[in-house]
Amino acid sequence: MEEIHEKKRIDMVKLKKTGAIVLPSIFTIANMAFGFFAILLASEGRFVQAAWFIVVSYAMDMLDGRVARLVHGESSFGVEIDSLSDWISFGIAPAYMIYKLALKDYGMWGYPVAFLYVLCGALRLARYNVKSHFGGSDKDYFQGLPIPGAAGVMISFVLAYSMLEGEGGTRSIPQVMALMPYVYAAIPFIVVTLALLMVSNAPYAAFKGDKVKLSSIKGILLVTAVLSLVVAYPQDAMFVFFSIYALSGLIGGVYNAVRGKPATA
Repeated sequence: MEEIHEKKRIDMVKLKKTGAIVLPSIFTIANMAFGFFAILLASEGRFVQAAWFIVVSYAMDMLDGRVARLVHGESSFGVEIDSLSDWISFGIAPAYMIYKLALKDYGMWGYPVAFLYVLCGALRLARYNVKSHFGGSDKDYFQGLPIPGAAGVMISFVLAYSMLEGEGGTRSIPQVMALMPYVYAAIPFIVVTLALLMVSNAPYAAFKGDKVKLSSIKGILLVTAVLSLVVAYPQDAMFVFFSIYALSGLIGGVYNAVRGKPATA
């Protein structure tokens, strides 16, 4: 009788553990799905809708990690499937969208530019996974621009630029709108720069350590200010903040090089 009870207890533990792994994976798969749908929308020339679908992928990507920690469902499987989803949603989808919007105008030269971004995104995720498995990651800083940050620059550009075409809203920041034609002209250079930043050693704030803590008073004020601007000017504010984040690591890398500090772990 005791053996039967023990077997039932072990089965229940296994079932709970399986459920704890499956639950966050649902959000991970949703992240992948919205990224894939964004590719389909971009293929039809519906760039604004595609960009917003990738924004939803961001929400799913944030939720899967938080749910995994909440139910203690972290696993090697979760890390791998999360990276595959990120590669589709923040690597392939934005690269294809930017190609269809702007890079196609450069003929065959647009192919290697788009592929370089996809390749560097895959390398960035692979490096992150290796560090995660062997405990070499830094809680304060990422090494290289995270792929969601790189994708954010491109999708926020699409959303901001769309307002010049009379799509996607009317609330805009005049100074940002004035820059959009120049940003459009510099798209190949921007995509290559984002790709190289992903595989660089430039330090980027992780917002989960002690040095840059969002739960502190300063962090709460920062988040409040960012959200207020995003609510007031959704497309333009996202472009400004993602661009500042991308530039922050570049500036930090130059600063560390001048000061002779070692690269971020």
